Amino acid sequence: MADVKPCDQSVDLDCYWCVSGGSGLLLCGPGLCWCVSVDLDCYWCVSVDLDCYWCVSVDLDCYWSAGCQVFACQSPDKRCDFVCDCPDDCGDEQDCGYSGNNFQCDFEAGACGWTDQSLNAYSWERRQRGDALPDSGPSSDFTTGTATGWFMGVSAVSTGLVSTAVLVSPEMKQSSPTCRLRLRYFLWDSGDLLLGSAPLWASVHRGSKTTVVWRPEATHIRGWREATIFLGCIPTTFQIRLNSERSEGRRGDVAIDQMEFLDCALPLSLPGGRCPDETLPCLRGGCVEQRQVCDGTDDCGDGTDEKDCEGFQRCDFEEGLCDWDLRSLSDLKWVRTSQEAITTSDPLQGPGRDHSNNSVSGHFLYVTLPDAPVRMDWAAFQSPLLEPTNSSHPCKMVMYTHQFGPRSGGLTVLVADHRIYPVWERGGALGDLWVKAEVEIVTKYPFQILIMAAIRDFSYGGIAVDSIVLSPECRSSTANKTRPTFPKPPKHPCTTPDKMCDFHHDCDEAEDEAKCGDFSFPEGSSGWTDTSVGSQGWVLHENSTTKEEHLYVAKAPGQQLTKAQTRTPLLGPSGPACTLSFDFALTGNPDHIGELSVRVIDSLLGVLPKLWEFSGKTGTGEGEWKHTEVPVGVRKQRFQLVFEARALNVSPDTKIKVKSVHFSRCHADYFPSSSTGLSCNFENGLCGWYQDNSDNFDWTIVEGMDHTIGIGRSLVVDVWSSSLRGLSGRLLSYPQIPGQKEQCLSFFYKLFGPNTGALNVKLLDLYGFEKVLWTHSGAHGNMWHEAHCPVPHQLIQFQLMFEVVRSGFDGRVAIDDVVLMAGPCTVPRMCSFESQQCGYKSLGQSPWLHRNGHSVGNNGPRVDHTLETELGFYMMVNTRRNFLPSGGNTVLISPVRQGTAKTECLHFWYHMGGKNPGSLTVYMKPVKGKKVKLFSNGLDQGDVWRHGNADISSALVDWQLEFEVIGAGGEDTHIAIDDVALLAHPCENQGSKCSLEKGMCSWNNIQNPEMDELDWDLTSKEADSHYLTPPEDHTTGTEKGHFLFLPSSNRTAANQNALLLSPHLPPTKGTCLRFWAYKKVSSDSQLKVWRMSGGTRHQLLEVKELQGLWKRFDVDIMSTEEYQILLEGIKGTSGVVALDDIEYTVGIDCAKKVTDPLTKPPKGDNSGGMGASIIVVLLLIATLITLLFYYLRTQQAANPPPSMGSPSASSAGAGFSNESYEPDLTEDRVTILPAQNHPMAAGFNNVPVSADFREMEVA
Repeated sequence: MADVKPCDQSVDLDCYWCVSGGSGLLLCGPGLCWCVSVDLDCYWCVSVDLDCYWCVSVDLDCYWSAGCQVFACQSPDKRCDFVCDCPDDCGDEQDCGYSGNNFQCDFEAGACGWTDQSLNAYSWERRQRGDALPDSGPSSDFTTGTATGWFMGVSAVSTGLVSTAVLVSPEMKQSSPTCRLRLRYFLWDSGDLLLGSAPLWASVHRGSKTTVVWRPEATHIRGWREATIFLGCIPTTFQIRLNSERSEGRRGDVAIDQMEFLDCALPLSLPGGRCPDETLPCLRGGCVEQRQVCDGTDDCGDGTDEKDCEGFQRCDFEEGLCDWDLRSLSDLKWVRTSQEAITTSDPLQGPGRDHSNNSVSGHFLYVTLPDAPVRMDWAAFQSPLLEPTNSSHPCKMVMYTHQFGPRSGGLTVLVADHRIYPVWERGGALGDLWVKAEVEIVTKYPFQILIMAAIRDFSYGGIAVDSIVLSPECRSSTANKTRPTFPKPPKHPCTTPDKMCDFHHDCDEAEDEAKCGDFSFPEGSSGWTDTSVGSQGWVLHENSTTKEEHLYVAKAPGQQLTKAQTRTPLLGPSGPACTLSFDFALTGNPDHIGELSVRVIDSLLGVLPKLWEFSGKTGTGEGEWKHTEVPVGVRKQRFQLVFEARALNVSPDTKIKVKSVHFSRCHADYFPSSSTGLSCNFENGLCGWYQDNSDNFDWTIVEGMDHTIGIGRSLVVDVWSSSLRGLSGRLLSYPQIPGQKEQCLSFFYKLFGPNTGALNVKLLDLYGFEKVLWTHSGAHGNMWHEAHCPVPHQLIQFQLMFEVVRSGFDGRVAIDDVVLMAGPCTVPRMCSFESQQCGYKSLGQSPWLHRNGHSVGNNGPRVDHTLETELGFYMMVNTRRNFLPSGGNTVLISPVRQGTAKTECLHFWYHMGGKNPGSLTVYMKPVKGKKVKLFSNGLDQGDVWRHGNADISSALVDWQLEFEVIGAGGEDTHIAIDDVALLAHPCENQGSKCSLEKGMCSWNNIQNPEMDELDWDLTSKEADSHYLTPPEDHTTGTEKGHFLFLPSSNRTAANQNALLLSPHLPPTKGTCLRFWAYKKVSSDSQLKVWRMSGGTRHQLLEVKELQGLWKRFDVDIMSTEEYQILLEGIKGTSGVVALDDIEYTVGIDCAKKVTDPLTKPPKGDNSGGMGASIIVVLLLIATLITLLFYYLRTQQAANPPPSMGSPSASSAGAGFSNESYEPDLTEDRVTILPAQNHPMAAGFNNVPVSADFREMEVA
């Protein structure tokens, strides 16, 4: 050791020794002291703890002492500088508004250092969507696309005064000119409260100055959108602020997710420290290209590239106009100004910042619409007179333009020598950023440079110019000015702007469609405008000899490291068959040339996801073209088509090219004919249906899982897909001409999985009003179900819609064999009374009424059975004595049902409330003959829905169902029914085993989202290829056998539960529940058994680890009051839990001892069956008639004539037939939104099913 010196001073007044070694290494104790090394360097030593301390040299170089665990990469000057100095974990870039070496923040593990600094109740919060689909905010986060993902959203606000929520990043270091922040944002006005003019914007805060850098369009949709914030060169430390300004709004309607900082680091030193030839070394390290030298931008970050620029004429407008002349013949004028002078309170006015300083106080030239009206829509300014140039020494001008908002019509650079002509142009709005432009001028005459802007009459926006640099070749001239010849004014448009490029010839010789981007027109290619802001751009190549023309990617002057982009003018609207076709080539020697894609920019919805993309190469030679056709589909608003490309390396040997661009069948009123109309089995496309491009995701044709032939195609939405985002996917029919009568839409569907969402059928009229015709949700088993949906008679043109509402995230929705038939649907087998009464009619002294919880007041069920909400409907009769006197009767009668030789099972739910509500009796009434009692009850059953069922054997005689109520003179009493269903197999006896081979028997999934989030679902190993399931069921011991299961996928949160509910069971001294369960040792799922009485649960069993394949459990149940059994599955992080062969023996315990010898099933459950007498009477009276009927029906079944109820009776003449099956009764989980005409409204409706019904199970 060398010298040992005492501390000069310590913070806590304790003295520490600081020892310097011969090598200059300091060994300091904790505390603060002066330390002097052998070589007389002086250091501060600041203790962090006993082992770790700061060492700061006198010349302010700061580093960590070797005693620290994190070493030099964690020093403050290296924090949050967009460079990973800690190579192992990028620890110096954690919680910088991003985290780690990908410089991203998805908010899954935290807020990444972002903090809410709102000054009022309106604020930002890190949050999840929640288990239930909310009526405001995103339906999921963007990153995971599920309810469990995290995002930043605003709170609700209802102050009446404008409030601002502010989200602030940590302090970041200096950024490069290419720095940009890509993010996903969400804007939706769920409460129709108006978004306001500035619901979301971003600003940069430096010291006391705040600069606006991003202002998205204040349009709203319920979906995540992508945006890029161009931060640019910020020479000092800074913070980013995300602001939302509203006076009223609902929670989550403004949200942010998936942030990514791109290309923000300043140039880094290269290995070896040497810069390549033709580059300039920066003093702080790193290198820049020669094209970046003296271009008006500090690319080095220390000014090196802008220092030695002798001869260049630079004007940043900070001190004046630099000889630029703002006088103009137009009454619209350019002005020299700053953002501070324009406004600092309205984020939509001005460019937000200048280019030279990236500051709110910096100056620039600006033009926009003034408050007073103007006669002209253009403004120009000009340079002084300049000397002639030549091709070897051209005058080069660099400038930076800001073209923001709909007012920006474009910018043109003209040369005025002996005439005036354009040499450069950039059309339209480019976004909220400064874009570099380079112009070369060669002329043999003295000349002036004219810069002209076109301004449109819209609500906001404008054009700014800053940082103009003229090369030394642009020399001032003393020659006399001559009056140049003015160019001819452009030809007046032949039609209105909204008819230009609308895919319809409105002018002579199709002049209005000639420059819209379609190469089949002589000037069509000129319709493509390069809107690139980066170092690559699109150029139009025209060969005057061969007349060949194509677009290709070349180097461009822009600073940003973004894709080359070229756009059409505003097109459309377009129809469902609209298609873009073109040839493309990515050629050269490298294995990977680059990427090419097509996307749509919607005038209302903004930038939409890619329609098509290609990556790699098409070949080596230049002539190796490929052809493609890209469906564009219906676009309700005007839109632009965009080619985007990025070459790995732009060189003469590598090319990205596009030619032969053509639009076909795009007019909005063009609908191609379909041989089958709306009837479609999807084997050869979508027939008369098309994807709605204004929704969030598409339906997909899937091979190998269909209803038609089992191995064909069906139309599917995989809700479990990790790529799905947003709330809904819609399939629309071609417009339908109104007919003379109602129609019936039949189809087969699947709703499979524990957390699927809803499938809706809607009717859409010409005015955009939507009506729900049919809906199902929740788990329906991995099998096809048939549905018949009545389509009411329409007086005007309409469309039909299949809609998947992704309220869940783990399941699959599919449709197949769709048929639209003329005439009414057959009598429904399941009626929920949600939108109509299914043909039921009321007879008697007091009418049966179609009601819900909102409309009944205090006398009636608060919620229906179907939905368990106040919005759900049922049929109810008021049995108060002043409505239905004692002994008075009223009947609800169904339409006539076709008789069958099979025994069928009637299921229904009833509600009897109040003291002495009267009696409810259910009859089967043959068309001819005496009616037979099926069920009867006359007691107040409490405020609960109860289940009733009965077998019906009609022996081929047509019949009706009667619900008869007889009054008992009560007060505030009622009787209601709901969810009447007829199943094509006999009812099971109470206590019999449910093998799950024909459905879920009397067990049902709980529908109340406050009790559970998931559903048990029915499947088999053979049918399921997505989830982890048992290798076989217990009943059959094969892959074909069925079971109930609850998987543990990552699409839903761990510990969410699914409840399986039994019917109401009577008080018992001993009832045995038996079931078989499957749960691997590796699974952390849980299974519990509960007894529920009066809303209170009592746990009976918790299943721990299981050994072997299936294990049987016997549970004795005792209860002094009526109860239900709950089988609860709790989802883990892995594995599966499954159930099979469930049975309960009422009044008999698990030792097979009779415990309740006098117990009878309650009248409300399985109490009725058709008496044998009706069958005997019918057989005695009409044996021969019955046999004849049977024979005739058999013959009809073998040779069915065309009829309204047959799928073959489609008005479209479909060339296939639908298979039918025996249904099972599956309860639904549905949420109905109050506004039925809202695009996301969901409702529950009736499920009509044909009389002859067979079950088909398809993988």
